[in-house]
Amino acid sequence: MSWRVRGLGVLVLALALAAGCGEEAPRLPRLAANDVIVAFGDSLTYGTGASEHESYPAVLAQLIGRPVVRAGVPGEVTAQGLRRLPSVLDEHRPRLVIVCLGGNDMLRKIGSAQIKRNLEGMLRELRQRGISAVLVGVPKPALWTSSADFYTELAREFDVPYEGEIVTSVLYSSDMKSDPIHPNAKGYRKMAEALAKLLREAGAL
Repeated sequence: MSWRVRGLGVLVLALALAAGCGEEAPRLPRLAANDVIVAFGDSLTYGTGASEHESYPAVLAQLIGRPVVRAGVPGEVTAQGLRRLPSVLDEHRPRLVIVCLGGNDMLRKIGSAQIKRNLEGMLRELRQRGISAVLVGVPKPALWTSSADFYTELAREFDVPYEGEIVTSVLYSSDMKSDPIHPNAKGYRKMAEALAKLLREAGAL
């Protein structure tokens, strides 16, 4: 056997082993037609920069044919969100909650450890109530940036589907922004499309 053939065999084996050791993507229970989804967050969820029917929760509801509650509060930090979450859950009784918070904390220079603890508290509350969760990452304030690392860590810890790229992608596209930190209608639609895709891939739809 030539060294080229042996080398090819080693490469194929290595790729097979890598594929076998890959992490399985988190799954979600399938949503019934009348199951409620709560989009929980700050101005990105509220839809600042666009009209209400152009917000990502409104567009997502159209895309997936499920009721989506727009539970976004502009300016909210994670500590406030943690306190607000139980009353939102009691009111709407959702089957699934999409959590998108943390940007205001980072703008206010709140430490990553504190942000992570607050988000962890939200995910723990959802787990204790038997409510499925999806986590959306928000980019760190910087010229060249990406979603903060603690989002990935939390998604792995709680084994929940995670969308860590769409908000950064939208906010790097000048034609998708209404101002430096908020999408416009086009940007919110892109967010909704990314989340609809994630829900389909996770088995919720």
